[in-house]
Amino acid sequence: MRFFSGFSLQNEADFFAPYIKESAYTVCGFSYGSIKALEAVKKDLQEGKRVDTLQLFSPAFFQSKDEKFKRLQLMAYRKNEDAYLSQFINACFLPYERKELERSVTVLEELKELLYYEWEKGELAELSAKGVVIEVYLGGEDQIVDADVAKAFFLDVATVTYIKAANHFLQLC
Repeated sequence: MRFFSGFSLQNEADFFAPYIKESAYTVCGFSYGSIKALEAVKKDLQEGKRVDTLQLFSPAFFQSKDEKFKRLQLMAYRKNEDAYLSQFINACFLPYERKELERSVTVLEELKELLYYEWEKGELAELSAKGVVIEVYLGGEDQIVDADVAKAFFLDVATVTYIKAANHFLQLC
């Protein structure tokens, strides 16, 4: 199993242990890492490598957000990176208590990528047609992405597990 971390994070796969399919042919990603996981699967398949399952935990889904929202995120990050990341991580855990995480070095380009990434149903359907099982996990209390909009988008191309009381980390408490 390969796991791709969320924006500004590292080693957070344990949060998703109850859901992760332990297999050499599984690729997982959390939030921003979901984008990286999808891109890795596409590359793997082009290279003739086997991928059975793509698991997307709270995928970074911002294509329903307007340009003003995206510009404000970038402006806040540029103004004070530490304050932005602290507030962002706190919001990931709402409405529950924040837990300890390992942070990674971040760059503005990663934030731009996650804010402006366009998920394409056709691309996901193509992966599915090639035999890749796509699983999407969303928390109904997610304060980072609009889980209801993401659910409606992914429902046509993936098995969606919607955990009504869960936050961005799919935690229930």
